[in-house]
Amino acid sequence: MTTPFPFTAVVGQDDLRLALLLNAVSPAVGGVLVRGEKGTAKSTAVRALSALLPEVPVVPGCRFSCDPASPDPGCPDGPHEAGGGAERPARMVELPVGASEDRLVGALDIERALSEGVKAFEPGLLADAHRGILYVDEVNLLHDHLVDLLLDAAAMGASYVEREGVSVRHAARFLLVGTMNPEEGELRPQLLDRFGLTVEVTASREPDQRVEVVRRRLAYDDDPGGFAARWADEEAAVRARIVAARELLPSVRLGDGALRQIAATCAAFEVDGMRADIVMARTATALAAWAGRTDVLAEDVRQAALLALPHRRRRNPFDAPGLDEDKLDETLEEFGGSDDDDPDPDQGPDGPGGGGGQPEPDDAPQGGDDTAARPEAGENGQPQPSGAGEQSAVRASEPFRTKVLSVPGIGEGAAGRRSRARTEHGRTTGARRPRGALTKLHLAATVQAAAPHQRARGRSGPGLVVRRDDLRQATREGREGNLVLFVVDASGSMAARQRMSAVKGAVLSLLLDAYQRRDKVGLVTFRGTGADVALPPTSSVDAAAARLETLPTGGRTPLAAGLLRAHDVLRVERLRDPARRPLVVVVTDGRATGGPEPVALAGRAARLFAADGVASVVVDCESGPVRLGLAGQLAGELGGTAVTLDELRADSIAGLVKDVQRRAA
Repeated sequence: MTTPFPFTAVVGQDDLRLALLLNAVSPAVGGVLVRGEKGTAKSTAVRALSALLPEVPVVPGCRFSCDPASPDPGCPDGPHEAGGGAERPARMVELPVGASEDRLVGALDIERALSEGVKAFEPGLLADAHRGILYVDEVNLLHDHLVDLLLDAAAMGASYVEREGVSVRHAARFLLVGTMNPEEGELRPQLLDRFGLTVEVTASREPDQRVEVVRRRLAYDDDPGGFAARWADEEAAVRARIVAARELLPSVRLGDGALRQIAATCAAFEVDGMRADIVMARTATALAAWAGRTDVLAEDVRQAALLALPHRRRRNPFDAPGLDEDKLDETLEEFGGSDDDDPDPDQGPDGPGGGGGQPEPDDAPQGGDDTAARPEAGENGQPQPSGAGEQSAVRASEPFRTKVLSVPGIGEGAAGRRSRARTEHGRTTGARRPRGALTKLHLAATVQAAAPHQRARGRSGPGLVVRRDDLRQATREGREGNLVLFVVDASGSMAARQRMSAVKGAVLSLLLDAYQRRDKVGLVTFRGTGADVALPPTSSVDAAAARLETLPTGGRTPLAAGLLRAHDVLRVERLRDPARRPLVVVVTDGRATGGPEPVALAGRAARLFAADGVASVVVDCESGPVRLGLAGQLAGELGGTAVTLDELRADSIAGLVKDVQRRAA
């Protein structure tokens, strides 16, 4: 067995270590979500925690870790008699991102269940994690159907496995610990709320601390056993403190004053539901027990709020988690009793300059079309060359609900909510012979396959003899997530403030839609003399929204360069993830003015997408009484469709009329 890195040897990361220890003291806190950049000891600290947990008493031979003091009456390995038992170390079970459903919940042998009536059940990771730690690295990349199973188990404390009327239930109460890099995308709100606490971790910027991190890691890699031995006393002290805090926890008193502060804090920050209040109460009592006290103080409530509320403050996908500590202190002071200590006596009022900010975008120079844009003056007062001007970033208009854009045909990509796909979950559309283990039985097709052979198998009366060759796997159709690649025209013809604000609002709306439909997104922009990949394909729509917000505009319109760069991005992404189908969304007025023969080059670049069969949509940003219809021509070259900004809205009358006309044609 590999010697884990000692928990007490982790340098810094005080919030991370405290959150993990509070869950060790009181598993009812509900787990912890660790957010941060790679290489910040997230996984190391979680793995080290399991070595500090007290041993778990179990019924000998029970695969589901039943407690001998109160065994589960419905245990598949039961019934067990109370009493006796043995102890084993607490487990930390890792759930791989690519795990199958059977690996998580367990596998039921359908063939034996049908032919012999035997519930042959092989426990999964949820059973292994019962009364221990379930650790999910990169939890934000977990497939949706696994997230749903985790949510159910976490809510009910049990796992249910059902296959065509044959069901197995077992207890599954575990400490859920997840780590994630926010740059790879955010979690679904339902799962986010299931984590009791959250912490943000970053690498230290202090040279001395970074030196100590490297020194300890090198020492551990050279001699894991010797390094762990040097920290054995500190580990034993923390382990003993956890045991003492667990014993003290039932005696901790949560007074009405502290409860009022908790309720007032959750109300002040407008968190949804009551789970935050309950988690804060449990965390505050665990903090008091960890400190060796039997009374919850205001400082415990404050620390509990900092750990339990930031991820519940996220109102929409682009809101950064966080908590206004000044507001927190004001709330605690307002609703605190006279005997409560000031939770942070050094916290002062807002400092000077707190209300300062950058000027509104409308203070910047106005931009216009390529042919009418005035050149900007340089540092010496001389005008810059035509097409070199750059306008300041414009804020996006208010986002709206967009009409559904999808990829034609049926794919086999990652689970999502955009385009039709063959999936493990969804409505049954047919049956086939199983390839490998049978997971979803198509009962009617199985009976139909077995029926003609009953006489040859000696069956003449009621009943049915089913053999392996008769089994049929159900084929299902659901929805997949796609790669939505935005190709945004940021040239001077788009730089009129009102128009660019509307364009950014439309792209932001599409990004919100992509977040809800579990897509990957990418962003290519073109202006001036070329095109840039502002954001390579990622699951983080937050990053795309941030890049969009700071997008500069101005210069000529190298439409061909933008399309060619997008085509190259898709080529590379197709090698990385061939099952994920792309949807290209070109946001432009259709003008092409950059480079030699710009219109002809743009047409040839567009036909590359049509030749590859890439689904595409052109969002026509042309405005004014006189319109050239260039975006529609571009859509024809791409082999896609064109929609105006108004038609993009889900409640647009023009869009509904156009959809009806398209269906009639």
